[in-house]
Amino acid sequence: KFMLFYSVFKRLIGKIVIIELKNDLEIKGTLHSVDQYLNFKLTNVTVVNEERFPHMASVKSCFIRGSCVRYVQLPIGELDPEVLQDSTRTEIAKEKAAK
Repeated sequence: KFMLFYSVFKRLIGKIVIIELKNDLEIKGTLHSVDQYLNFKLTNVTVVNEERFPHMASVKSCFIRGSCVRYVQLPIGELDPEVLQDSTRTEIAKEKAAK
């Protein structure tokens, strides 16, 4: 079910992303890895709203559980919308064929 998103995020390894968590914490960092459960590992981490989360100022790398993620902001120009639409159509066709 998440394989489409997983493949999109795998292409972004080494790029800078911002991940907003469900507790409103926004973490900016370099995407180091992502797994099939959409857990993320970030390096070179900075907190976007550091004044609200001063205890996070010293964190330089982190592991983020996929179930805690609200949004992932992708780098501008790194994702081709046409490729994503084609991939989505392919996934839907596979699901329909399996039924």
